[in-house]
Amino acid sequence: MPRASEANRAAAPLALERRLGPLDAAAIIVSNVIGGGILFTPPQVAALVPHAGLFLSTWVAGGALAFAGAMAYAELAALRPRAGGEYVYLREAFGDRAAFLTGWTSFVAGFSGAIATSAVVMVFYLGRFVPALATSASWLVVPIVPGAISLTFSPQTLTAIAIIAAMAWLHRRGVAPGRIVGNMLASLKVTAFALFIAVGFAWGSGSLSHLSEPARVVPGSWLLALIPVMFTYSGWNAATYVAEEIRDPGRNVPRALAMGTAAVVLIYLLLNALYLYVIPARELAAVDRSVLDVIADRLLGGYAGNIMGVVSVISLAASISAMTLAGPRVYYSMARDGLFFRRTAVVHPRYRTPSSAIVAQAAWSALLVLTATADALVTYTGFAIVLFSGMAVIALFVLRRRQPDAPRPFRAWGYPVAPAIYALASVAILVNGLYRAPAATGAGMLIIAAGLPVYFAFSRRSAVVSGQWEVGSRR
Repeated sequence: MPRASEANRAAAPLALERRLGPLDAAAIIVSNVIGGGILFTPPQVAALVPHAGLFLSTWVAGGALAFAGAMAYAELAALRPRAGGEYVYLREAFGDRAAFLTGWTSFVAGFSGAIATSAVVMVFYLGRFVPALATSASWLVVPIVPGAISLTFSPQTLTAIAIIAAMAWLHRRGVAPGRIVGNMLASLKVTAFALFIAVGFAWGSGSLSHLSEPARVVPGSWLLALIPVMFTYSGWNAATYVAEEIRDPGRNVPRALAMGTAAVVLIYLLLNALYLYVIPARELAAVDRSVLDVIADRLLGGYAGNIMGVVSVISLAASISAMTLAGPRVYYSMARDGLFFRRTAVVHPRYRTPSSAIVAQAAWSALLVLTATADALVTYTGFAIVLFSGMAVIALFVLRRRQPDAPRPFRAWGYPVAPAIYALASVAILVNGLYRAPAATGAGMLIIAAGLPVYFAFSRRSAVVSGQWEVGSRR
């Protein structure tokens, strides 16, 4: 008998291990959310909402929605503490197709595109200290689609790929080393932003009158502004992607979501208030580079470039680290259900990480860097982020009705009002986006729709394998 049980254990697939605590998961949220978005989206929001008070109200509304969504996800993660985040919840509530499309979008753009974009921006800031790394002069150009898509090899693209590869190598080697580096980078990021905000308000040459400057705003523009705002807040659900690796998930996932999301909302509100304190909304709308750089120039003068270069490198490195950790758990979960490449469901025998999924994400991110398509993909998937997070919150209502007696270690705060507001706001944002920005929204829909033939291919293969297994078992 002992030999039989040992053989069964050896034959069983390796599983992920619960090694993360609530602070680890909260650090993943902070690192995942606070990245390049807060450096570049405030001018877009100010252009749509030039009224100072209403500009800040979009960030308050976005933060409130993010927190309501986080609490809904907290219940779902406590109910189904598996790797994959909304992929798991959409599959439970709406079936394989909806679940696959959210995972597909995450792989094609949501995580991979964001990693590629962040790596390229990080190289730009590294170029302040080592200019040779950021040189965009190409060494080799390989046409893929003549006149449209080509692979460009340059110091800039190769350095970005090296950053992506280094993070993949780190997180492939286990949750422990990734956790240590991630927590350190998250702590440095929060400290740097807190000091910058404190110094800005204490010694900066701004004006409180900027915070109350009026301007005419069309209601539809305010709603449209919520798309980049929600995109900038995206990542508040990052802890749910690693729920399968968090100790006591019924208790610790909700704690992580609450702590991480609250910290992000506070930092974003203070940063945007500082932006307006230094420059009025109409000038903010005209900024065509990192807002943080512009503010630092006003506050710190000649030292601004190097100081903000260091802050930005730390911030972007933390974001890349968090996304390298979170994203592969989605593809791992998909593959485990037969909806992605089988290899990505393999757990490394020594490090207990979804190593193949990590490598696959890094490879696709590197390809996006070489083709310079990541930025466009990320821009177009703001629509998808709102869509799928809204569907995940609606899944909360579906599962409450379908499984009323299932054990729920945590119940969403403010249910049913808070999650209903989130779902309705998501619908309003999507409808308004379709009406006022049909090109960008349509491109996002095309990216999602492109996953349908891929889904049918995987589902057909999964059905064939399942049928073969059933025939074999009957024999």
